Amino acid sequence: MVKLTLIRGLPGSGKSTLANTIDAVHLEADMYFVNQQGEYCYQPDKIAQAHQWCQQQTEQQLALGHDVVVANTFVQQWEMQAYRDLANKYQAELEIVCCNGQYSNVHGVSALTIANMRAKWQD
Repeated sequence: MVKLTLIRGLPGSGKSTLANTIDAVHLEADMYFVNQQGEYCYQPDKIAQAHQWCQQQTEQQLALGHDVVVANTFVQQWEMQAYRDLANKYQAELEIVCCNGQYSNVHGVSALTIANMRAKWQD
């Protein structure tokens, strides 16, 4: 049985670090913004495309029988629904892990943005 692990948490909580310790295909919406030179070039107007890309990549990997770990903020419960649906579709074991660490965030997300995300957080 394949496994889909969702890692959720605010920016700087340790999601990517934890995902890198799991033996699975590691995906994040932020990967969509990494150019061919390996530089992170965030474009806020393309965030919906980034999440769609992440979901498509997840589905492709599950269809191939690979375990997948997705590390996104998933601030609200509805943001995980597409992944729950994929787990059901591919009969994958689903694990949801919440990160609560406080590290520097590698993408330069402002303190105000993080505070707004924290205010919207759903357990």
